[in-house]
Amino acid sequence: MNDDRYGSDVLATDWKNSRRKPAERVEAERDLVIEDAGTGFCGAVLHVENSAVHLEDRHGRVRAFPLGLGFLLDGVPVDLVAPTRRPSAGAMPGRTASGSLAVPEARARVARASRIFVEGRHDAELVEKVWGDDLRIEGVVVEYLDGVDDLASLLADFGPTPTRRVGVLVDHLVPGSKESRIAERVRSGPHGANVLVVGHPFVDVWQAVRPERLGIAAWPVVPRSIEWKHGICEALGWPHGTQADIARAWQRILGRVSTYADLEPALLGRVEELIDFVTAA
Repeated sequence: MNDDRYGSDVLATDWKNSRRKPAERVEAERDLVIEDAGTGFCGAVLHVENSAVHLEDRHGRVRAFPLGLGFLLDGVPVDLVAPTRRPSAGAMPGRTASGSLAVPEARARVARASRIFVEGRHDAELVEKVWGDDLRIEGVVVEYLDGVDDLASLLADFGPTPTRRVGVLVDHLVPGSKESRIAERVRSGPHGANVLVVGHPFVDVWQAVRPERLGIAAWPVVPRSIEWKHGICEALGWPHGTQADIARAWQRILGRVSTYADLEPALLGRVEELIDFVTAA
């Protein structure tokens, strides 16, 4: 028997860290205030995307950092990880973000011939965030058009039929607007029976997000002489000088949306109407 009166070799182990506790794992939940130890940037979590956490500081600046070690929570090092997926606030267990009954482990259906068209990328991203699960199960593809000025010619190219329907979501569909005139021409045109054009009253889909979700009482009123999105960002004190600023502003808004409860009813009903129309074919 070997009697080692001095115990094991102190140099054989990491003696400096032998008593150091591993950093606590913390989920990057929205609005959690965290600091990046390397840069000192401190901000609230907006969202997690592609293994990166997006933080917004008190000046409205947004920066992305890779998840993992290197963050401080109340001055204590933590291991920041993606949040565990759970029913969103306002959503009932077993339901999707749109409020529909969830179908666990459901596989996406092969895409239908029918389509839903929306005006722009932001519209498509919002529809995907709230109705994405439903659309995949139904096999409905959403495409954005970059405006509806050429809607009639786009429909002529697509060729709607009773089994190949098109639903169109239009911004600012109010009496007397350019959009209402375009919609009326489509309804009375050769494809009217197989196309449903609906819309919401908002200038832009940004306004379909409830303002209280952004901590404001109402969306600012922007003069017609000012580009609307730039005017909104300026009124809210957000950077607005470049298109990248506008894109970051939208991500900030979209990050406040978790379920249908974060959206105005004027949009909710129209999207549901379109889904019903194209899935009836």
